[in-house]
Amino acid sequence: MIEYCPFTVADIPAALALWTGMPGITLREADTPEMLARYLRRNPGMSILALDGPRLIGTSLAGHDGRRGYLHHVAVHPDYRRRGIGRTLVEKCLAALLDDGILKCHLFVNTDNVEGKTFWKVLGWSERPGINLMSVTREGDTI
Repeated sequence: MIEYCPFTVADIPAALALWTGMPGITLREADTPEMLARYLRRNPGMSILALDGPRLIGTSLAGHDGRRGYLHHVAVHPDYRRRGIGRTLVEKCLAALLDDGILKCHLFVNTDNVEGKTFWKVLGWSERPGINLMSVTREGDTI
């Protein structure tokens, strides 16, 4: 039976192990254990894990800036896909954001992640035409 629980700092090593090498997940310098711990502390109770017994099988990082919510690293182990786990992770994160007064949420999908785009479209998310993501790098961070 799949169990859902809050993503805590103690879960970071297992999450990094799940994400490493997973197609569609890009890890950067902002994904160090220290930076992830900071994110979780800044957005308590909003990020969710899926567990099969002691095994971590899914994650969703969620947080907000006071206006808009953001999802990061929504991932389900390939052996557990197509069971509604990703949908449940997203719904739980969106509920936590809504409880904090956040009505709109954004996420980033790599342009070559066809499976990811299909997943999000099935859940009712849509691509935003006319918007381009722009970034700046400061002191050693890599984009």
